[in-house]
Amino acid sequence: MSRVIPLIAIAAVGLCVALVIVVVSVMTGFLDMVQSAGKTLMGDVIITYGVSGIPHYETLVEKLEEDPSVVAATPIVDGWGLLRMPYPDTNAKQSETVQVWGIDPESFTRVTGFNDSLQWKTSSKQQLDWLLYDAVNKNASAILQTMSDEKKQLLIDTVDSAGSTMNYQFTNLWSAMEKQLSKEQWEIINAYDERLQNPEIVFAQGLSLSRNGKPGIVSGLHVSDGNERQQDGSYAVIRNDHWWMPRYEGTLTMLPIASDGGLIEPESIIMPFTNEFQSGVFLIDSSRIFVPIKTSQQLLHLDKAELVDIDDPTIIVGIDPARATSVLLRGADGVTADELQLIAEKVYDEFREALRGTTSVLPPSRSNPSLSVHTWKEQQKSFTDPVEKERELMRTLFSIIYLVVAALILSIFWAIVFEKTRDIGILRSLGASRAGIVWIFLRYGGIIGVLGSLFGLLIGWLVTKNINEIHSAMGSPPIAIAIGAFVISVASLWVVVVRGRRGEILPIVVGMLSAITFGGIGGLILFVRSQGGIVIWDASVYYFSVIPNNIDWPSASMTLIGAVLFCLIGAVIPAAKAADTDPVKALRHE
Repeated sequence: MSRVIPLIAIAAVGLCVALVIVVVSVMTGFLDMVQSAGKTLMGDVIITYGVSGIPHYETLVEKLEEDPSVVAATPIVDGWGLLRMPYPDTNAKQSETVQVWGIDPESFTRVTGFNDSLQWKTSSKQQLDWLLYDAVNKNASAILQTMSDEKKQLLIDTVDSAGSTMNYQFTNLWSAMEKQLSKEQWEIINAYDERLQNPEIVFAQGLSLSRNGKPGIVSGLHVSDGNERQQDGSYAVIRNDHWWMPRYEGTLTMLPIASDGGLIEPESIIMPFTNEFQSGVFLIDSSRIFVPIKTSQQLLHLDKAELVDIDDPTIIVGIDPARATSVLLRGADGVTADELQLIAEKVYDEFREALRGTTSVLPPSRSNPSLSVHTWKEQQKSFTDPVEKERELMRTLFSIIYLVVAALILSIFWAIVFEKTRDIGILRSLGASRAGIVWIFLRYGGIIGVLGSLFGLLIGWLVTKNINEIHSAMGSPPIAIAIGAFVISVASLWVVVVRGRRGEILPIVVGMLSAITFGGIGGLILFVRSQGGIVIWDASVYYFSVIPNNIDWPSASMTLIGAVLFCLIGAVIPAAKAADTDPVKALRHE
């Protein structure tokens, strides 16, 4: 330990180990987050029947929930649609292609925890001002009828001024309105939107998918262009909540498909936005919306309808029941997804058999290839399998690090053997065996491997656990770091000047390299800050809004064992070289 070279070896092994731990842990975190999100968003088991839908799904849900292994079951109607956005700015994207899930909010929450994903728990003061602004504008004629000409103009000027300034700065419109509106006029305003009297009702509206008695939309956080991620990972609405989605309404258009595969005329409906949700998976948050199941059934023509005679359409021959494209199940604690799958298949067969002879519209049998009963893993297979393969590929590629460790130890130990030739000769002359010499160097390599691995584990753990904070700091580095880097750079130049007068080369080389490195770091930080920061982790590319920061302990353990093993492998050849040293020649070594 009195020499620098073994400390360099420990540091090098530690950095190699830390690199593998960080990369593999992040990739494993990817996979875990994908799987966790899939399980959260769709339950444990999914029964699906394409675009045709499962008839009598209410009965199926009841029978499933009668089984003690099923905590909850919920129907959904899944389809794609075009959502016309309500952006007041003409340069914004006006329409979005969205995946529409028609849900029953109460049962869907019990299966997926839908309530935990809602973004807006209450309306902020600024959002209430915008709601008040909308309420005054929409009810202007009713309010102005009760005002004098002087007060009319004052109200118009106040609202116009607020509308032009609230986009860019905070304006307390509420205080201005309290001074100008009478009690009766306030009643007109409050009747327009119940959120004005109860800001927290925005959460309940999201849960019920309704606003002021109308069926509503809960959209993914990234469906709207108005939400912007902050440095701390939270989200805010740009331009002072001007584009807050629960202010607006959107037009949803869907294309029904006939049972024979033909297309039907598109169906459209205007619906208010009630809330937004965040699942943490960008792919979902940027494309999915939730609406009441009855609304999606109507848009896709999967609602209850009359069956008519083919030859005489005036004759009603039966009722075609409403349909759901899928039923999601959540299992009880201790029940695996595979076990729940078998239970779901059994209950489905019993459900279909019980309907035989009671209805003219039977649900499809399980022999129908379009009907599937899958676990959440099977349902997500097309998405999770590539991620798992990428993780294994990264593991394989970074295994090359072990060869680097072995080569590093071999080089360092070869130099140590050469340096310690006389000492080895003394040991051999005193009777030390060849095996004893080998054992000394193997222990030496083992100690360096163990210390380096533990050091790497510590560094890997610190980096992984704080990786989101490190990412934020790199994206917008603090000015203090730039100042510190410039100070070190100047100090390094001072060392170069002082030592240069003595004619010493090493301090000059080290000082110049240090000055250039830290000067470059300080300059890079100033450049990044001048650009307003940079995005290193793009959620739209990596699907998740945060970087996974949990250690993959099984992989970390294998990495530690592998590093120690390859340190020993790297030490074997120099150890054998030392063991073969001739004592007589070694004692003459200078």
